[in-house]
Amino acid sequence: MTLGPLMVDVAGVALEPAEREMLSHPLVGGVILFSRNYESPEQLERLVAEIRSLRSPPLLVGVDQEGGRVQRFREGFTRLPPMRVLGRRHAADRPAAIALARRLGWLMAAELRAVGVDLSFAPCVDLDWGISEVIGDRAFAGGSEAVGDLAVAWMLGMREAGMGATAKHFPGHGRVVADSHVALPVDRRELPDLGPDLAPYRRLIANGLPAVMAAHVVFPAVDDRPASLSRPWIEGQLRGELGFRGAVFTDDLSMAGAAAFGGVVERVRLALEAGCDMLLVCNDRAAVLELLDRLPAGPDPVRQVRVVRLHGRAAPGRAELLADARWRDAAAAAAHALDVPALRLDA
Repeated sequence: MTLGPLMVDVAGVALEPAEREMLSHPLVGGVILFSRNYESPEQLERLVAEIRSLRSPPLLVGVDQEGGRVQRFREGFTRLPPMRVLGRRHAADRPAAIALARRLGWLMAAELRAVGVDLSFAPCVDLDWGISEVIGDRAFAGGSEAVGDLAVAWMLGMREAGMGATAKHFPGHGRVVADSHVALPVDRRELPDLGPDLAPYRRLIANGLPAVMAAHVVFPAVDDRPASLSRPWIEGQLRGELGFRGAVFTDDLSMAGAAAFGGVVERVRLALEAGCDMLLVCNDRAAVLELLDRLPAGPDPVRQVRVVRLHGRAAPGRAELLADARWRDAAAAAAHALDVPALRLDA
């Protein structure tokens, strides 16, 4: 069975019978986990194993584990600083900040791979223009050079741990006030003025970036649809101009930033036509069931290859990881970055 284009959520800390049936549908290709799906590392490992056992190839399992405000798994995982901490260090000591970003990217990914999670939707490479509160300290910095330095280092650390990076939110969410969770943000800059926002993507792509998450932000100078539903953005700019060959995720299509463009079937159709590979539909079970009933299922070998490549590589289990001096050093570095005592995890 191939992996479908939908990434969906589940309700709790274990699968319900109806969810097993839903996840076995050929249109489903992945599961995104939230804080409500987490009790402990041991429970999480069981849940991920159950999800992966349903299909061959196994469903992708992802989570938002950026650090700072956006870290779904906390107790039992190392607390990661917001990315702004790295940006401030970069301003004072560029080499040290780059080294720390690589170390923390490895730490985040290694802890997730130890329990079987394939993907963390990170790093956030939006520039901090001092405008977007929903981005805020999730951004490394306001300058594209610093963001590029730190994002590439974070990606390389993730790669060392067996996980591919997903840069977000393409082409940039940092210059709009509205939060696309609750409104439709519009950025009225001309395309040449977006050069700084696109610069980190150019560097990441040159270094083998495997995935991008597209934003629900409208740029009228390019298209009247948000980037997540826009062929001029996905096929024209991202794949054409920037030469990206990896997988493209949409941000959650249940968010208000996408909801203005028709019902969920229409939104998904637009995203697929735009060139997106994996479409998130979260916290709306009725919408998922409607899609499974109404969305035509057609094979797409190129999309399939892009998606399957995102499975995490083999990695040490949790007990082996926590016995590794590299983990202890990285956890201590994260704690120091937060200026709090080092977190101790029991194997």
